[in-house]
Amino acid sequence: MMEAKRYHLLNILFDLITQVKHLFFPALILFVFNRDSTNAFITYGRIVFYIYVVGMLIYLVLKWVSYKYRLDDASFHLYEGIFTKKKQTIPFAKIQNVNRHTTLLHRIFKVTSIRFETGMVGDDSTVEFAVISLNEADRLEAYTKQAVRVEKEPEAEGKEGGATSSEEIGTPYPTPERAIHFTPTKKEIIKASFTSFSFLGMITLLVWAYFKLTEYIDVEEQVVSIYSLITSSWTLITLTAVGLLVLSIVFGMVTTYIRYGKYEISSDRERIYIAKGVIEETAFSIAKERVQAIKIKQSLLKRMLGLAEVKLTVVGGDSDSDKDKQDVSSLYPFLPVTRAYEMISEILPAYEITEEMTSLPIKSLWVRLVRSCWIWLIGTGTLSYFKPNIWGWEQAWWIISIVLTLFVLVYEVIEFYNTRYTLNEHFIQFQTGSLTTTLFVSKREKIIEVNVKRDLLQKQLGLASIKTVNRAKPVSHKGVTDVPIELAEGFYQWYMGRRKEIKVE
Repeated sequence: MMEAKRYHLLNILFDLITQVKHLFFPALILFVFNRDSTNAFITYGRIVFYIYVVGMLIYLVLKWVSYKYRLDDASFHLYEGIFTKKKQTIPFAKIQNVNRHTTLLHRIFKVTSIRFETGMVGDDSTVEFAVISLNEADRLEAYTKQAVRVEKEPEAEGKEGGATSSEEIGTPYPTPERAIHFTPTKKEIIKASFTSFSFLGMITLLVWAYFKLTEYIDVEEQVVSIYSLITSSWTLITLTAVGLLVLSIVFGMVTTYIRYGKYEISSDRERIYIAKGVIEETAFSIAKERVQAIKIKQSLLKRMLGLAEVKLTVVGGDSDSDKDKQDVSSLYPFLPVTRAYEMISEILPAYEITEEMTSLPIKSLWVRLVRSCWIWLIGTGTLSYFKPNIWGWEQAWWIISIVLTLFVLVYEVIEFYNTRYTLNEHFIQFQTGSLTTTLFVSKREKIIEVNVKRDLLQKQLGLASIKTVNRAKPVSHKGVTDVPIELAEGFYQWYMGRRKEIKVE
């Protein structure tokens, strides 16, 4: 059994840097803007500031001395608290994702941060090491994987000489061979920079810089004079426009490269690995058995360029709830569609994706149009009541009403033609959406609940709505509306066959 160890000494420095960020503006007010002030409020404020800084330094040292961690054959044991002690035990078997994040400061000191995520809720949901040496991070990750492997295969491990002891934490475990599935080429980086609209960040940056400068320096006259100079000649206007366009494109490519330049997707027999980042490095590890479903998302621009984003619905965190979770569950936002399908079959051979799907019957379109009529009725009723006068045209509300009608019709028609489904022996697959489409694929054994609903209009036309529920955080609900009743009945019977696949111990 491994003895309890203190966290890395650099935790004190990293915590101190965080505190300095919080104290920067109070220090600026007390010691810079009011450096010659004799006001009692400022004087006592400085005393409180000094007391807080000394207390903070003492606390950070005591925290490093008191907080420890230990590993045994099956769990993490975390010891926290300076005066009130607290112990947490997190089993290795609960660990689902392993995430690493290496900032520029981490790289300077040749350390990293690592977080072990579980499917639990509350304080026991993660085990996080904000600062840890690279070797120790490798050992902890390898050790937890080995411990879970031993627990799953006790007989096989017994034949090979027994379970691994926690005393062997310093011994490097053999790393399973990884297959690299994707690294972006220069051409794909350029495509990604345009698809993500990162080149527009140049405009945002210039606007932000202008407003920041105006807080300290009066630059309005200079800006007006520069604008007058540029607009005085068509040659200067053209050169300025071309220069800004080139700078925006270069800016977009650079920012995209910094984020996705060293992107790599790989996998071994048990896990999927995602590494990215040029300046700040991030690495994710997802257990294959925790994948509950696959979503392939395409915006209108991505469909035109033949690109797609593959996202995984994973136990312990859904991508729709949190930005960090989105990064963890997204394989790559700009994959070529054909490569995306190939990669899914390579990484997750247990999943099947078919390009042949069934379209909705034409009566589903009429139901959708009738259902969306209330949007037009409310909009037109509001316009007819207020009759807005646009550019002196009193009858403009009729044009707006017509545009609203066309928008509703086009939206519903596009969504109708994009909606498709297929149901085979072990998988369900459906595509929904209008301008942005989502292809959803899940195995029957991964679905924990299904719903079949029918409203009055659907009953009259022999239609229904189906929905699946998958484990995630929050729970993932996906479905298709206005499918034929025959599919809905078959869908329910299909799900009942799940009992043959689920084994209860």
